[in-house]
Amino acid sequence: QVQLVESGGGLVQPGGSLKLSCKASTKIFKFYAAGWFRQAPGKQRELVATIAPITQADTTDYAEAVKGRFTISRDDARDTVYLQMNSLKPEDTAVYYCNINPPMFDYWAQGTQVTVSS
Repeated sequence: QVQLVESGGGLVQPGGSLKLSCKASTKIFKFYAAGWFRQAPGKQRELVATIAPITQADTTDYAEAVKGRFTISRDDARDTVYLQMNSLKPEDTAVYYCNINPPMFDYWAQGTQVTVSS
């Protein structure tokens, strides 16, 4: 059974940075695309960044709202996916989740809260 554990969230001022981590219990990210998703209060969960497996040249893609500010990366040796978030805005406030992409229902974990506020 795959288990994902997100970490790295917190409270940050507008313009600040955070780096999220997602540790998998298996080498699933080596074979499947990984995604970071977020869900703000009252809104649907949305995909913010995705990275293809190494067999597909680590291709990345981002939601328009985060392009140029967020960077997704993967360390297969550590079975971990990262999300570097820079120039954070209040509208980035949400619970952030990782999963494969397309996501599997059983893989959703608790997520990590990111709050951008002065």
